Amino acid sequence: MGKTRLADENDPLWEVVHSAFRLNFPDPDPAFGPWKRSLLATAATDVRAGTALLSVLAPEGPYFPDFLTPPEAARGLEEGLEAILSTPRARLRAELSRLAQTSPVPSRFQALAEGKPAVLRGVTAVLRAFHHAVVSPHDGAIRSAVAADRARRSRVLAEQGVEGLFATLPWARWVPPVLEVEYGVDRDLHLDGRGLLLVPSFFCQRLPLSLADPAMPPALIHPIDTALRWQSMAADRPGGLDALMGPTRAAVLVAVGERAGATTTQLAKRLSASLASTSRHTAVLRAAGLITTHRDGPAMLHTLTPLGIALLETRGSAR
Repeated sequence: MGKTRLADENDPLWEVVHSAFRLNFPDPDPAFGPWKRSLLATAATDVRAGTALLSVLAPEGPYFPDFLTPPEAARGLEEGLEAILSTPRARLRAELSRLAQTSPVPSRFQALAEGKPAVLRGVTAVLRAFHHAVVSPHDGAIRSAVAADRARRSRVLAEQGVEGLFATLPWARWVPPVLEVEYGVDRDLHLDGRGLLLVPSFFCQRLPLSLADPAMPPALIHPIDTALRWQSMAADRPGGLDALMGPTRAAVLVAVGERAGATTTQLAKRLSASLASTSRHTAVLRAAGLITTHRDGPAMLHTLTPLGIALLETRGSAR
């Protein structure tokens, strides 16, 4: 593991795949809520075409084809799309055949499996347009959050070595000489002397992903720190925290932060809301990791977590 490296920045095609996951499937992270609702509410052809294509090629399941996320994309979106266009026909056929074993692949994708140039150009055109519609508008916030995540991990790597770096990954555990990773499927990846590349992703949530083919360069595409994503999403939206979370839920979070904590009854009185409504909002904030709740005598006391504090600090600095 001594050859473990940090990618310089996020990968645009992995962001395409992960953002499609966020749009196509239920997502418990409220940070993506307004972004997702605004995109799905539009009739934008590029968004609909991209989500439709990726719902087939990148389904919620144990496998999706590696040709969608070639390593060349680390040099930029266009380089990645060129690599997709150059995918050998035998590889397309093999990967789509493997996909069909775990997820339905409509017959119209047969032309893609045959590597017909016009079809490949159509696929890359859809992916390019989807990236421009879904990812590019938030490029500044994404780059800022990813850069901050990489900077923090780079400092840890320089000061504490690889073991210290692995300790910053909540989904990983270093048991020399094995890095145990919480993953969606049970698999072993043998590095055989190759280095492991850690690639940060803004739209990746909770667990990392990697290329399915063990012969490909070993990489883990991992979620960035949750606090950084919340901060960037809040700062990126007009109206800041209110636009991100909704005005009532944002008011609950602010009210919790105004003192050293507040009970459900105190919050309800402060916001002129019912106890039931307040309890629902605190449950969502707790699930998002923004507050913590514990019993204080007969009442339930809510206090901010470090993530909640960071989000409120971002709100204040954006004014």
